[in-house]
Amino acid sequence: MSAGRRHGERHRTDRIGWLRAAVLGANDGIVSTASLLVGVAAASAAPGNILVTGVAGLVAGAMSMAAGEYVSVHSQADTEQADLSLERAELKRNPVAEQQELSGIYQARGLDADLAQRVAQQLMAHDALGAHARDELGISATLSARPVQAALASAASFAIGAALPLAVTALVPVSILIPCVSATSLVFLALLGAGAARAGGASALIGAWRVTFWGALAMVITAGVGTLFGAVV
Repeated sequence: MSAGRRHGERHRTDRIGWLRAAVLGANDGIVSTASLLVGVAAASAAPGNILVTGVAGLVAGAMSMAAGEYVSVHSQADTEQADLSLERAELKRNPVAEQQELSGIYQARGLDADLAQRVAQQLMAHDALGAHARDELGISATLSARPVQAALASAASFAIGAALPLAVTALVPVSILIPCVSATSLVFLALLGAGAARAGGASALIGAWRVTFWGALAMVITAGVGTLFGAVV
């Protein structure tokens, strides 16, 4: 390899925020909507009522996912900002102690005392707050909380996921709705799990199995509840 050629590596940590929100949203969209449709169909509801229930579930679920993600991730962002404000004040009040703290962190990671001291000194001179945010608090630009991005990713992916079993419901006769929605939803979940696992660098088979198992369990339980209430009515 030539001296001027840079060694390139493809890491996936920059995908963690949006990937987690998107996978969670799509998975919830498929599982909750398919389970809702199967449960209502098992209660012997009319085809029109099944579709209306599914559409209502899609809209309510997408808004709930967006609101939940925004609030939870915004809470994380608030905590990060509070920690950064505290660290900024500490750096202004006692920069020497903060440098020693940073040096101690590097020594704990394997650097000898002299080198750790020099590294801490240079990083403090370059960007003191950034160095402490990254190495003391574990806050970085790559992994920092992004509430709006998480909310939009969750809502959009939930709606897409929920639209899949809804489309099947609209296309198949009510007599075969339950097996068709169940089977296609499990296929969708397996593809989602495998794709998400591959995007994150994990095993596609394990990812597919994980989401398929829990999706199947949710549909079985909901179908049982729908059948019970249908029989009671």
